[in-house]
Amino acid sequence: QLQLVESGGGLVQPGESLTLSCDATGRTLDYYAIGWFRQVPGKEREGVSCISSNGDTIEYADSVKGRFTISRDNAKNTVGLQMDSLKPEDTAVYYCAARRGRLCSLMGDLSRIYDYWGQGTQVTVSS
Repeated sequence: QLQLVESGGGLVQPGESLTLSCDATGRTLDYYAIGWFRQVPGKEREGVSCISSNGDTIEYADSVKGRFTISRDNAKNTVGLQMDSLKPEDTAVYYCAARRGRLCSLMGDLSRIYDYWGQGTQVTVSS
């Protein structure tokens, strides 16, 4: 069973940066595409970024393009999300999820597309 644990969230001021990590145990991430998602109370979960299993395909939501960078280190079984120039509207609980297969997706029925989810980490951007 694959288990995912997010870390790195916190409280920052607008314009500052945070780096989130998604650490996997139980199985190697070599065969899993990984996505980062976020959710605020009362709203649907939103796709932020995702990366294919071998790292050759990356997607970003328009709202984070140019500010967020996703990366993966399969040798360390981890996926990171570097978040720069943070804005108050980036405030949310951030989740990572794993999908067995090469390709990732930010759209669709996420609960059916992704097989494993972490517990989430809170990111708050406020002055």
